[in-house]
Amino acid sequence: MENIKRKAGILLHITSLPSKYGIGTLGKEAYSFVDWLSEANLKVWQVLPLVPTNYGDSPYQSVSSSAYNYYLIDLDILKKKGLLNNSDLENVEFYTDEKKVDYKLLFENRIDILYKAFMNYNIGADFIQYFASKKAHDFAIFMTLKKMHNYKPWYNWADKYKNYSSLLVQEIMKNNLIDYLFWTWTQFEFIDEWNNLHNYAKSKGIEIMGDMPLYVAYDSVEVWKNPEMFILNEDKSPILVAGCPPDAFSDDGQLWGNPVYDWDYLKQNGYSWWNQRIKNAFLLYDIVRIDHFRGFDRFYTIKFGAPNAKEGQWMDGPKFDFFKDKTKLNIVAEDLGVIDDGVRLLMHQTKYPGMKVLEFAFNGDKNNEHKPSNFTKNYVVYTGTHDNMPLYQYINDLDEIALKTLIDDLKTECKLVNINFDTHNIKSICKAIIELAFACKANVCIIPMQDLLFEGKSSRMNLPSTLSPDNWSYRILKRNLSKSLQLRLKNYVETYKR
Repeated sequence: MENIKRKAGILLHITSLPSKYGIGTLGKEAYSFVDWLSEANLKVWQVLPLVPTNYGDSPYQSVSSSAYNYYLIDLDILKKKGLLNNSDLENVEFYTDEKKVDYKLLFENRIDILYKAFMNYNIGADFIQYFASKKAHDFAIFMTLKKMHNYKPWYNWADKYKNYSSLLVQEIMKNNLIDYLFWTWTQFEFIDEWNNLHNYAKSKGIEIMGDMPLYVAYDSVEVWKNPEMFILNEDKSPILVAGCPPDAFSDDGQLWGNPVYDWDYLKQNGYSWWNQRIKNAFLLYDIVRIDHFRGFDRFYTIKFGAPNAKEGQWMDGPKFDFFKDKTKLNIVAEDLGVIDDGVRLLMHQTKYPGMKVLEFAFNGDKNNEHKPSNFTKNYVVYTGTHDNMPLYQYINDLDEIALKTLIDDLKTECKLVNINFDTHNIKSICKAIIELAFACKANVCIIPMQDLLFEGKSSRMNLPSTLSPDNWSYRILKRNLSKSLQLRLKNYVETYKR
């Protein structure tokens, strides 16, 4: 992406789109959003991982790194295909607040509705071909077993099911074939709907930037089937788990709890699992953002069972050895966090664009690397990420000294590109930071929808290392996609040649 044209886009996950069914989907509103982006002359739609959500409703804690979130299957599309009718959706509670995804309600009713659709589905040649490809095989087996065990984690299943074997797979397919076919169909249907939406976005000149988590969840098909890929005990319990050390944002660090990879084993196998994972990602997306990229250089580990991430150790990742045949891929490296010379070397070797976040930029340090005057064009610049407090609330929460520092810094940066703003108005300050993102040197500029809408604390997508029903639940209303906002963005695009 080093020599790409300047462009801009929006960060808004599919789940956050408007919908009458409690969660954004791959249906009509997704197409309307593509149209809205296109009319604003924006070129990138960034989404979060499309994998099924699991523990804590997080797309970064999925049951499978290669499966797709069946909650995003559009019910109106299923009606058009004759697989559902209005009576199937009557008396179903989809949400309690139209601006929040209620994952508990989704879990309680969405699978049953999809099951009805599947039972009305006439298996044809396309499905048979997909079934034969076994692309969804491991996921379908795993979810069939999960359903058998009331969706408990695999390590709480009956002993005979805790370890993968070909005999176990044969037994499941013989005794639970309908469930196995159902879970396979959810993946088949998702891909059909996604490919149609993705092709529509391409026809409108919109690239979709996807997101690849570094780690997989402990309760995942990968750990269940391929424990040798991870640093585990013989009973498959974790020895070490992933996280981040303490920093300016967290005294205890971040304890994510994901099992960590055995990179020596993965290297011996030619990184085949990872290579396939990246190949699959580029079948879905035009651009792939790899989360926690620094973990490929060195990754932070904490002993399993530790109460926090204060005590841990750094271990070596595969470094450039893994990326030496991937330097031409359209990858964005999430290079935030504890960055050292090893990460800088890896970024230099791969030449992938890193990320700059303007919410981190205005702290009074003239050498702050997130200041637009301090970075070059091979970056993707954000006002904030899905893990940050929305910009309006972030500014609103600053104390008097920090706010003055931000305003003074911002004035200096804005003066360089002739942007004026009202220092006494938070919305005006937000607008200036957003415009600065468009004006700066970075090749790509991405703005979270919450920042464009000047939304507050309740719109935060995620507070890292916490379990909260508010995490991952943010949704917009149809009226939020206004003509006035579209015109403002279009003006930024034209003014700053994006």
